[in-house]
Parts: sequence; C-alpha cells; structure tokens
Amino acid sequence: MDACNKFSGLNHPVAPTLFLEFHGSSASIKPQVELVGELASMNNGSDFQWAEQMEDKNKLWKARHNAWYAGLALRPGSKGLSTDVCVPISELPSVIVETKEDLKQCSFIGTIVGHVGDGNFHVLVAFNPEDPEEMKQVKEFTERVTSRALAVQGTCTGEHGIGLGKRHFLIEEVGDATVDVMRLVKKALDPHNLMNPGKVLLP
Repeated sequence: MDACNKFSGLNHPVAPTLFLEFHGSSASIKPQVELVGELASMNNGSDFQWAEQMEDKNKLWKARHNAWYAGLALRPGSKGLSTDVCVPISELPSVIVETKEDLKQCSFIGTIVGHVGDGNFHVLVAFNPEDPEEMKQVKEFTERVTSRALAVQGTCTGEHGIGLGKRHFLIEEVGDATVDVMRLVKKALDPHNLMNPGKVLLP
C-alpha cells in the first residue's frame, strides 16, 4: 500500500488492505455495507471506508488498478514479472504470510495483490534482468510460491495460466494420466500443433 500511495498520490493507511465492490440497488447495498463494516470491526479491521459516487469509487480503486506500476516504481529501471497461484480461502492468510517472509529474504522487491475472494493472489516482482544471480533467485522464488500453493491443495495458477514456466507444476498438480488425456485432446483439435506450440504441456 505504501508503494500505491507514493505512485498514485494517495493517503491510505499502510497496512494489508481489502477492497470490496457491492452490486445491486441502493436499498439492497446499504445493509450489506453495514454488515461488512461490523465484520471488519469485529475482526480488528480499521478505517472502513465506502463510496457511492463514481468519482469517490475510482479514487478508492486507484490503488489496486495502478498496483503493477506502483510496484515497478519502487525500483526505477527494473523489469516486472507477475506470478500467481490460487489456494483454498482457509489457507490464504498463512500462505500470504509465508510468501511475505520469503520475499524479505530475496534481493529483489516484490509486492502482493490478489482476488482474495476466491483465494487467488499475485506476486509482482521488480528485478534486474542484467543480474544472472538475481534472475536465478526470481525463478527459485516463483517456484517456491507455486510449491507452497500445491502443498495446501491449491492450484499452480488461478488466472495467468500455465504457459511455459509452470508445465512441470501442472504434472505435479493433476498427475501424468490427466496430462496424457490433455495431450490427446490437444492432438485431436490441433494435429499440426499450430496453437501455442510448446505451451501448457511438456513434450
């Protein structure tokens, strides 16, 4: 949140922050907002704010919408990498705490944001691509994040996808037999391997 404040000229308290969006009529939203305010207070939350006007809503959401750029601005000249996982909601607090502690041991800067309602979170890493040792650290860190998620019955990606970097984790998560079925489906629909060749499924 400190990075978001600095980048976007905001003054939110520097603390773990949860943004919520309510949908419905004014009459139906008001009791929902009041309930969430009570729940926040009961769980030692602080500074519960809510907005009705679009201008005020946009100001509240500005921190989240600019989080990527705010993270990169912490280290001018750096490149960014974003990795994501998804875990059962009951495991989310402990996994995020462990990931924050992991980040503290790294030479690069990282920030955490997420869609916590479904257990999905992202780590935005600002790193120096010209430093081979740091690149190695980034790779090892992202693999630890993924392994941490799988250890609590989570998934190796909640939004970003498998791509090239998480193909081996897909096998770890769903097993060889399931991946073999995926390969058969891929071959049936794309016999010439034209669509995203090499991605998702290891050869």
